[in-house]
Parts: sequence; structure tokens; C-alpha cells
Amino acid sequence: MTEIRRCPDCGVTMEAMRIQTAEGFSLQLVTNERKKGLLGGLGLKEKLEPTAYVCPECGLIRSYAERDESE
Repeated sequence: MTEIRRCPDCGVTMEAMRIQTAEGFSLQLVTNERKKGLLGGLGLKEKLEPTAYVCPECGLIRSYAERDESE
């Protein structure tokens, strides 16, 4: 779920956008934390998908790592 974020410069609501490469692949952030369960026991690391928030007024871009709190 994406949050409502406001531009610190303009005060308007920023638009959530997905970040991807020119080839259409999603970017991922790999943490030093192990995944939960069996995959973490095998040494796999947690991966987060960043969401970009763009100000429609000034063009400011901020990226946030969205964590899934249900896991």
C-alpha cells in the first residue's frame, strides 16, 4: 500500500510511480537481513521494491523502500 506523501518544497501531494529499467525490469534493494522462513535459512536476503514519489509542480523525486508489514 502506498502512502500519501507531500512535497517538502511545494506542499502538494506527490504521485507514486513505479521505478523500472528501460528493458522493463523492476529495481530491487537487497538488504543485509535474511528472508523469513526456509528461504532465510538458505541464506537468501530480503528484497525491497522502491517506489518513487514525484511532485507534479516542481519535479522533485523521492524514492522510498516499501516494506510489507504483513510478513
